[in-house]
Amino acid sequence: MQRLYDFLRRHPTGVDSFWAVMLSGFSVLWVATVPKGPDGPAAAAVVLLFGLVVALRRRVPETMLLLAVALGLVQLLVDLPPNPADFAMLVIIYSVAAHDGPRWASRLALVGGACAATLSQLRWPVEDVAPAGQVFFTTVMSVPFVLAWVLGDSMRTRRAYLAQLEERADRLEREREAQAKVAVAAERARIARELHDVVAHNVSVMVVQADGAAYVMDSSPDQARQALETISSTGRQALAEMRRLLGILRTGEPEEAGEYVPQPDVQQIEDLVEQVRTSGLPVDFKVEGTARRLPSGVELTAYRIVQEALTNTRKHGGPDVGACVRLTYFDDGLGLLVEDDGRGAAHEMYVDGGADGRGHGLIGMRERVGMVGGTLDAGPRPGGGFRISALLPLKPAH
Repeated sequence: MQRLYDFLRRHPTGVDSFWAVMLSGFSVLWVATVPKGPDGPAAAAVVLLFGLVVALRRRVPETMLLLAVALGLVQLLVDLPPNPADFAMLVIIYSVAAHDGPRWASRLALVGGACAATLSQLRWPVEDVAPAGQVFFTTVMSVPFVLAWVLGDSMRTRRAYLAQLEERADRLEREREAQAKVAVAAERARIARELHDVVAHNVSVMVVQADGAAYVMDSSPDQARQALETISSTGRQALAEMRRLLGILRTGEPEEAGEYVPQPDVQQIEDLVEQVRTSGLPVDFKVEGTARRLPSGVELTAYRIVQEALTNTRKHGGPDVGACVRLTYFDDGLGLLVEDDGRGAAHEMYVDGGADGRGHGLIGMRERVGMVGGTLDAGPRPGGGFRISALLPLKPAH
């Protein structure tokens, strides 16, 4: 049954042609059998052409409407009374009103349908009926024509509404896909910054410790052993964080990678400072204000800023450099200050991506701070060295 229904939907003209043949057959029989009925080729041609109107009503509805109007006028001229073929008028009025075509055709169908019963009553009045009865009869006969137009126009409006809903759903789906792609790109950019922070910091610690171990290998085996242990622990930490980040890349969902390593927070900054101290860089660390839990994005941003700043101090500060880290808890945010007394950095190293365009560290800091709605200031100190200060609000910017 479903196959038959699908076949009929795929061949609407064939279905219309079938009903056109049926209507033309009944109409010809009516013309031939009605006593005192019209005869002649004109009447037969009219009823057959009304069948053509039904057959092609969906292919060329406007043309068939004009043909139906012409056939109605010919029917009046040749004195062909109302007959089964006139049902084609109802069909074409509905079809034109339901078709998403020019509005003149729909208006012509409505006006023509409203006038059809009146013209028919004037041409073939009902006998032995008072004028009031004729008016009533004419009004009743006009109802099917108007109703056919109303049903067709309602169908056209409904199809337009459904098409609008489908278009809106498609647009929303495309917007969701675009937002998903933007989210994926943002997540990958965040992962790239995370990888840079992890690799740059931990590898620099390992290089410093390896150089120190090689220097004191013969004269102080205990210090060399301690340096090697630091290299081992730092390498494990780097591998653990890289597994977490690569797990995010593999799964595409940060939640599924939570089994690797939790995100660093402000409480781990002290461990980070201690790790840097063991690598040979003196760091003065101080916390001001009342420590409390902060939003995870703020905590991760604070940790990465301190990590990147201390990494830059080791890389660019020169020999005998020292650093200080200050965390200040305000009522509405967290302040960070990282300074060193080294040789600092040239202006081009912290503006426009660095001297070679690859200064991802400070660029990453600014991006991180911007994501939480904070501010960042980085540059050389007046008395020498380098300073990075940031203010991270507790509420993200809108």
